[in-house]
Amino acid sequence: MTSTSLLNTSRTQRPSLVFLHTSPAHIATFNRLRDELAPGMPIGHIVREDLLCAVQKAGAVSIAVELKLEEALNEAVRAGATRIVCTCSTLGGIAERADVPGAHVMRIDRPMGAQAAWIGGRIAVCAALPETIGPTLSLVEEEISKTGRLTTVQARVFDGVWEDFREGRLRDYHEGIAARLRDVAMTADVVVLAQASMAPAAEICGDIGVPVLSSPVTGFKAAIADMVPEMLSA
Repeated sequence: MTSTSLLNTSRTQRPSLVFLHTSPAHIATFNRLRDELAPGMPIGHIVREDLLCAVQKAGAVSIAVELKLEEALNEAVRAGATRIVCTCSTLGGIAERADVPGAHVMRIDRPMGAQAAWIGGRIAVCAALPETIGPTLSLVEEEISKTGRLTTVQARVFDGVWEDFREGRLRDYHEGIAARLRDVAMTADVVVLAQASMAPAAEICGDIGVPVLSSPVTGFKAAIADMVPEMLSA
């Protein structure tokens, strides 16, 4: 189980943009997005696998987890962060509500939720982890309420694939998700991949006739856009 202090991608600058993950697998994903979308931007990472493990063990987010999450977010601020992105959909809503003076905290999946709401129609929210479904459904429904669109939302949990992710069998994990997406698309107008770790499955499954939304790219772009005024004044 990994619990790390801030990992800085720059040797010369303190990162003002920090990502908080519950798996070290996400570090490479967001470093790659930085290289593609914002070359040279210093970013940081904090990994707290223990938080998601505690949620899975308890079956819900406890007060203790909320306090530890808030502590981790404030640790990032003390290290220089002014923008913090929580990449864990299970904890994203709690991260947004946490008391973190001096920083703006966003959840990686909020832009994806807004995009799904604007597409509307039949929205299928898919997750590999049962604990993620509730928080993501709440996010999508919150964004739907802003649009006034008539929509229906269905939840799908893909049993049996999370173990592959936890054991590091990422190819099996993504292929297992991709194999289920075509069936989901038969009764949906848009598919939402609730967890950032699920994103590569969209490429594997190819064109299934409806949009398949994932959070890393849209979330990273939103984080950068949110920082533009700060970057211009630096």
